[in-house]
Amino acid sequence: MAAAPLLTLQNIRLTLGSTLLLEEAELSVLPGDKLALVGRNGSGKSTLLKIAAGEIEPDGGRRFLQPGATIRYLPQEPDLTGYATTLDYAAAGLEAGNDPHRARYLLEHLGLTGSEDPARLSGGEARRAALARVLAPEPDIVLLDEPTNHLDLPAIEWLEAELANLRSALVIISHDRRFLSDLTRATIWLDRGVTRRLNKGFSAFEDWRDTVLEEEATARHKLDRQIVREEHWLTYGVTARRKRNVRRLEGLHTLRRERRELKRQVGAVRLSVAEADMSGKLVLEAERISKRFGERPIVTDFSTRILRGDRVGVIGANGAGKTTLLRLLTGELAPDSGRVRLGANLEIATLDQRRRSLDPSATLKEALTAGGSDTLIINGQPKHVVGYMKDFLFTPEQARTAVEKLSGGERGRLALARALALPSNLLVLDEPTNDLDLETLDLLQEMLGDYPGTVIVVSHDRDFLDRVATSVIVAEGEGKWTEYAGGYSDMVAQRGFGVTKPELEKAPKAERAATAPAAPPPTRAKLSFKQKHALETLPKDIARLAGEIERLQAQLADPGFYGRDPKDFAAASAKLTTAEAAKAKAEDDWLELEMLREEIEG
Repeated sequence: MAAAPLLTLQNIRLTLGSTLLLEEAELSVLPGDKLALVGRNGSGKSTLLKIAAGEIEPDGGRRFLQPGATIRYLPQEPDLTGYATTLDYAAAGLEAGNDPHRARYLLEHLGLTGSEDPARLSGGEARRAALARVLAPEPDIVLLDEPTNHLDLPAIEWLEAELANLRSALVIISHDRRFLSDLTRATIWLDRGVTRRLNKGFSAFEDWRDTVLEEEATARHKLDRQIVREEHWLTYGVTARRKRNVRRLEGLHTLRRERRELKRQVGAVRLSVAEADMSGKLVLEAERISKRFGERPIVTDFSTRILRGDRVGVIGANGAGKTTLLRLLTGELAPDSGRVRLGANLEIATLDQRRRSLDPSATLKEALTAGGSDTLIINGQPKHVVGYMKDFLFTPEQARTAVEKLSGGERGRLALARALALPSNLLVLDEPTNDLDLETLDLLQEMLGDYPGTVIVVSHDRDFLDRVATSVIVAEGEGKWTEYAGGYSDMVAQRGFGVTKPELEKAPKAERAATAPAAPPPTRAKLSFKQKHALETLPKDIARLAGEIERLQAQLADPGFYGRDPKDFAAASAKLTTAEAAKAKAEDDWLELEMLREEIEG
C-alpha cells in the first residue's frame, strides 16, 4: 500500500499586486521523495516553497501537513538576529532526542567553527549556518531554496553526499544542473502559475519541457487557424439558417476567449556582447608569478599562456585566492615576483562576484546608463535602454525601480547586462551563474561559445565549466595552481579527484580518501558544450582548409612560378604543408567526436 503524502498543496492561488503569480499550483511530498522544483526567475518557485513551509498564506487553496511530521526550510536570505554565535543558531533547530553534536559537525563541514558572531557574517556565511540549522534535526521534509549559492566546490560535493544519504524528503530549488541531476528522482515544473510533475529526475526534465512547449505551440497554431476559418465562414458563408449562424458565432466567441486565456511562456533572455576590435593572438602570459599576503602564499611560481579564443575556468575552494589570481592575470594587481605580459589591443569587461559595481540606491535605468541618456551603444549601434532591459526580461515599468528592491536573480541579470554592454575582447567573469535561472544559463553558455574574444571565468558550477571551458586552472593548495585541459570532469579524470578543502590537501592520502565525500551516482554521458560546438564548426573549417589547399596547389602547379619568385614559391609551399596538417588534424578531431556522439546516443 502506497504511503500517504507528508505534505500536500492543492489548487494554490496567490496574487501579488495585480499579478497572478500562482494559479492551481500543486505539490505532493511523499516520505523519502527527492524533488527538483524548477521554473524561470520570477515564476514563483520561492513563494511556493514558502507556502509549503507555512511561512506565508495563499489567497486560496489547501495546505495539509501530516500531524507530527517535521519540516525545515532554508530561505535565500536567513535571519540570524538574536543569537550570540552560529552554533547557538544552528543548535536552536534541534529538538528533544536529536544528536546534540550534529549541529557542530555540520557547521565545521560547511567551513564555520560555531563561534562566529552572526552580526558579522557575510551573506554566504549566514546561508551556511542556516544550512546547518535546517539539516541538524534530520526532519521528515527539507525545503531548500538555492542551497549551493555561495558554497565552494568542496562544500557543494560534501553537501551532495550528505543529502544523498539523508532519509528526509527533499524539495530543492537550484540553478546547479549537476547538483539537481545527481540528487533528484522527480521534477516539479512551475510555469505560468501552474505546476506539472515529471516522475523522473532533473536529468530528464529539459527534453520533456521542450516537448511540452512544442505541443503547446502546435495547439495554439491549430486554434488560430480554426478562428480564421470561422471568421471567413461568417463573412462569406451562406446567410440563411440564421440559428445555425448564431451558434457558429457563439462558437467563434468561445474560440477567441480560449485564445485570449492561453498563456504564452515568458520570453527568453536575448544575450549579446558588445565586441571591441580583435585582440592580438597572445592575450596574456604569466611567467613564474608569485604573491603572498603576510606569511600566506596565494600564488607560487605559476606560469600560463592564454591565447585569443581560449575559455579558461578558474576553480578552487573558498579562500584559495581565485579572485587574487584573476587580478594578477589581468594586471590589476602586481605580483611579488615574476611578470605578467598583456597582449596588444586588449579591451577587458569584468563581472565581479559580489556585484559591487551596482549602487543599491540607483534605479535600474541609471545602473545601465551610468545616469546618462536613454540610449546605450551596443556593437556600435544605439539602442534604447528600455529595449535593452527587455532583452534581459525586465519590464518597462521597472526602469525606475531601485537596485536594492530587485530580487537576487534580477540583480544577477542586471550585472550581466552591464558587463556585456561594454565593448570587450576579454571577458573576466567571477561567478556569473549565481542567481541565474537554467534558461538564462543556457543562453549565457551559447553566447560565450560564439564570442570571438577570450573568456576567463571563476565558477563553482561543474556543468557550466564542462560546457564552456577549454581548460581549467585549479588551486592545489599552498599557493600552487595547475592548469588542466578540458572542463571540470576532464580535470577530475586527469587528477583522480575533485577540488578539496585546503586542510584535506595536507592530510595523508589514506586519511583524505576516508574523509572525501562519496562519489555522486553516475549520470548519463553527454557531449560537453565545447564538443557540440566543435562538431558543428569543424566541417566548415575542413571545407575552408580544403579550398585553401586547392588554391595553393593550383598556384604551385604553375611551371613558371618558381622561376619568377623563388621566395613566394617557398612561402606557398610552407603554407600548403601547414594547411594540409591542419586539415588532417581537424578531420581526426571531427571523426573522434562523431564516434563519441554515436557511442553516447547508442
